[in-house]
Amino acid sequence: MTPPNTPPGTPSDTPPDAAPDAAPRRWREELSAQDWKAFTAAWLGYAMDGFDFVLITLVLTEIAQDFGLSPVAAATLVSAAFVSRWFGGLAIGALGDRLGRRPAMVLSITLYAVGSALCGFAWDYWSLFVFRMVVGLGMAGEYTASATYVIESWPRRLRNTASGLLLSGYPLGTVLAAECYAWVVPHTNWRVLFWIGIVPVVLAVYLRKRLPEAKDWQEAYGAGERPVGATGLLFSGRRAAWNLPLCGVAALGVFLVLRDQSVAVTLLLVAVVAACFVALAVQFAGRLWPVLVALMVTVFCAFLYSWPLQSLLPTYLKTELHYDPGEVSDALLYAGVGYAAGSVLAGLLGDRFGTRRAYAGMLVASLVVVWPVFALDGDDTLALWVLLFLLLATGQGASGILPKYVSEHYPIRFRAAGLGFSYNVGALGGAAAPVLGTRLAEPLGLGTAIAVLALGLTAVVVLLVGLDVPARIQRRADARRAGPPPRSSRPPEPRNPEPGDPEPREKV
Repeated sequence: MTPPNTPPGTPSDTPPDAAPDAAPRRWREELSAQDWKAFTAAWLGYAMDGFDFVLITLVLTEIAQDFGLSPVAAATLVSAAFVSRWFGGLAIGALGDRLGRRPAMVLSITLYAVGSALCGFAWDYWSLFVFRMVVGLGMAGEYTASATYVIESWPRRLRNTASGLLLSGYPLGTVLAAECYAWVVPHTNWRVLFWIGIVPVVLAVYLRKRLPEAKDWQEAYGAGERPVGATGLLFSGRRAAWNLPLCGVAALGVFLVLRDQSVAVTLLLVAVVAACFVALAVQFAGRLWPVLVALMVTVFCAFLYSWPLQSLLPTYLKTELHYDPGEVSDALLYAGVGYAAGSVLAGLLGDRFGTRRAYAGMLVASLVVVWPVFALDGDDTLALWVLLFLLLATGQGASGILPKYVSEHYPIRFRAAGLGFSYNVGALGGAAAPVLGTRLAEPLGLGTAIAVLALGLTAVVVLLVGLDVPARIQRRADARRAGPPPRSSRPPEPRNPEPGDPEPREKV
């Protein structure tokens, strides 16, 4: 219910389709068999996405030994998938806005599966780097298409739960990868692990070809709302002559940032890359470009706190705690189950207390656990497992509702492209994270470096999300564009929502 003193037109925390006088129902009773079928297909895609993407982190030490790579050079192979993610999020997201969420899902899962299989045939550093970029294209599209598909298919008041349940597939996929690592690599070699990654994809593609389209997208399309073709806006006519080189500059800049550059050169490259992304955002997001850019920054910081742990934890366990493959697999099992449980919990809390409150609250809880995890030595195995479970459940699990938080800032007509672009540009924090972590490890030690990044960047994300900085920036931009309000003693009439407006959001 809206508080009695709330000004007219202010969105309420109560979901718009809630019925206050209706008898309460269990959330599972509100879902049809078709809702669950849609969710299952998307969840399988996410699980296989997690399986394929995390393989590189598990075998990083073996690859470094085979190819004669330094720790920093090996870490760039984790980052390689992030170099291409921003373009995959934009292109496959635009496909999802124009043709529907379902075909974008099938394309994305095919891309990352093929890319993973190709990694098993890599003959040197550069071939593996390129194949990892193919994985990145598919992963970006998977996140964009599946998240928008499930969120737009489930009842509105359950969409945090949908997001959290969906994201639980990713860590469970990483657990499956860790178990395969323990069984496969000691008896064969690291290449076989990548070839296995293509097998379960057949089931997900089979299911996805038989799914209906997302309900929200169907309704908007049936009402005649024309989707925003982001790629059409950016790469047709005269704009192509400007934007294609711009994308090339951005991709080259991202790649060079990952190389061993001086601080001054790195800062210059970051400024150039950021300017390229802002220029693209202004062109296809129109008046919503401020919120899109602010969400990029928010997601970037989120990846900087989470990905040092996700990408470097196997290396930390093997090099500093001297765990064997079986012990690494056990530790990652607890971590992955914690991540999945936390994602589900975040979704339930998000629908109960609001997306921002749940997200920020879980991150604050994670700050208590970070330092104890890396203060333990290799002998405290059980304590480490428990702490990893708690850390991943709170810190990483909070990201289960990140798709819901980001997507609710955008209208349906370019939600997939907006989510895909802002999330996957922000995901470049994941490209920087392993490289930054390994460089900080030289003076600090790997465990301390991961803990420092997690503590500092988590605090930043708590402020950005808790205060809803992206929405505040957009409101200020809109107010400045509208000019000063007319002088009148009468309050302005509340404006009815227009087709394509973003969904009602929580009050700040």
